[in-house]
Amino acid sequence: MAQFGPPPWLVAGDRGVYTSVNERQAEHVGVKRVVIPYAGKPSQQRRQHERTRWFRRGFRFRAGIEGRISVLRRRFGLDRCLAHGEAGLGRWVGWSILTANLRQIAQARVSRQAA
Repeated sequence: MAQFGPPPWLVAGDRGVYTSVNERQAEHVGVKRVVIPYAGKPSQQRRQHERTRWFRRGFRFRAGIEGRISVLRRRFGLDRCLAHGEAGLGRWVGWSILTANLRQIAQARVSRQAA
């Protein structure tokens, strides 16, 4: 807690991460919304839980992040870090994300000017 601060209000993962222990552990440390779909055939109660609005929104949020990560890996060099150490990794990721965001801003401005 001292290193990372308070827990996030939402944790999302895919079916491969699901265990009841993972869900309980996330809730135990203070995560308000745990969005990890059940692996296998869910019970009726679990199906209703996964159909709640906040669960579906969290699941879609995670799915959107997956696409963003894929673009960062393919276009901006996040598939392999050439910097050394934790500080180097932080710089590598930071510059990659900054570059990706600047590219998005530039594309938006160009499309707005064309319209």
